[in-house]
Amino acid sequence: MISKKILIALAGSLLLLALGCATMQPKMPTDSLSAQAGGQVTFIGKPLTLVGSPIAVGNPLPSTKLTDATTMGEVDLSAERGSVLFLSIVPSLDTPVCEAQTHYLGEEGKRMPPSVKRITISRDTPFAQKRFAKEAKLTQLQYLSDYKEGAFGRSTGLLIDGLMLLTRTVVLVDKQGIVRYLQVVPELTHLPDMEKAFDKAIELSR
Repeated sequence: MISKKILIALAGSLLLLALGCATMQPKMPTDSLSAQAGGQVTFIGKPLTLVGSPIAVGNPLPSTKLTDATTMGEVDLSAERGSVLFLSIVPSLDTPVCEAQTHYLGEEGKRMPPSVKRITISRDTPFAQKRFAKEAKLTQLQYLSDYKEGAFGRSTGLLIDGLMLLTRTVVLVDKQGIVRYLQVVPELTHLPDMEKAFDKAIELSR
């Protein structure tokens, strides 16, 4: 029998290989469905468990501290008011699917009004996020890191057990701090439905 630790290590290696080699990636599929926070997603069909307290549409975004990649200051998104928060959550920016998701938010997301704050969240270090933003020329986005303890992932039910990465997700929070849209991408190698999320964010900004 293969131990759980070995399986987790193998899954982690496969994840980085599958998401980390751009030359081997075919056109990236998009998921329109959603898994549940605190439930399960898949990686190339293999189930992965999400841990933590699941967020849900209609509830406030939980209070947790994230680190801003530019200022290194602490940010609590639950305290934000007056703007729609577009949270694009990715496992790691140094992978093609996450890079594509972030480029989509930065480039195609320009058509959303200024009252929509475009934010990328990952467990990459703030330094890695800042380097990515500069190299990708996507400095107009805000980058927040959950690198310390994965507190944001645990508080939202979006932390992958074993791998300790955030699962691919889009969350929209309205001007009063309430979650109004949630897509937990069912398959990690797929992109979220960014167009649907853009439309919802524009609607919330009115």
